[in-house]
Amino acid sequence: MTFSEQLKADIALIEPALEKYLSRETSEGYDRIFEAAKYSAMAGGKRLRPVIVLEFCRLCGGDIEKALPFACALEMIHTYSLIHDDLPCMDNDDLRRGRPTCHKAFDEATAVLAGDGLLTAAFETASAAKDVPAETIVRCIRILGENAGMNGMIGGQVLDMGAEHRKISLDELRLLQKLKTGCLLRAACELGCAAAGATDEDTLTRARAYGEKLGLAFQIEDDILDIEGDAATLGKSIGKDAASEKSTFPSLLGLEECRELAAKLTEETVDAVKPLDGHAFLVELARSLTGRTR
Repeated sequence: MTFSEQLKADIALIEPALEKYLSRETSEGYDRIFEAAKYSAMAGGKRLRPVIVLEFCRLCGGDIEKALPFACALEMIHTYSLIHDDLPCMDNDDLRRGRPTCHKAFDEATAVLAGDGLLTAAFETASAAKDVPAETIVRCIRILGENAGMNGMIGGQVLDMGAEHRKISLDELRLLQKLKTGCLLRAACELGCAAAGATDEDTLTRARAYGEKLGLAFQIEDDILDIEGDAATLGKSIGKDAASEKSTFPSLLGLEECRELAAKLTEETVDAVKPLDGHAFLVELARSLTGRTR
């Protein structure tokens, strides 16, 4: 199977599974919250994080079907973070994945609750994984909590909010993005290994390194796109970082140095997994994100 074919096959597993987990109709008058959650979760996107979960599970010799609940749980957490990030009290964005953001399509209160609902649904989904050992479920829940929580993604969002209208150092920016973007990508790698029952420390260390370096390269590319990208292609607003006077990699390093750093980090990402058997897809995935247009 080619890289493109494998990517499509993975997404073809993820999409119906995610929709199944979020398709719970009620007769109690609160169907709207499911509508809002599905509106954002099923709006497309790269599905990068759940794909990485499946592929690290595959690399470690696991059954990717058993990794699906954890892959979907991570995508729910990612989507909840986008809903909240777009709110007027955060980034105040009107466009996400090519259509109005959740609070624009519904209202602010519903968007807040939809994000909350996706976060709790993630842990419900992970905890209910079938034919998976209890110790694996606990391990995966801990990975989700650690990386999405106050010492992970949320901590990064706090730093991001504090970085508006002031210049921060490159080290501060690296920490911010390591937490805000890198933690969920590292979680994807760790979840895949955990779902397969992998315990080899070298494999786990390499998986974490892959996620962290990919996260930084991904964010640098994102910063470049915020300057040079096309809103219609990206499916979201551009120029927001400059408008809020946020320090970004281009504002601190310049575009050319950013491109060089992203390329260097991509090769470091590749080097992290090259010694592992079955690394081909993950290598191609990392390289496919360099110079992306969306």
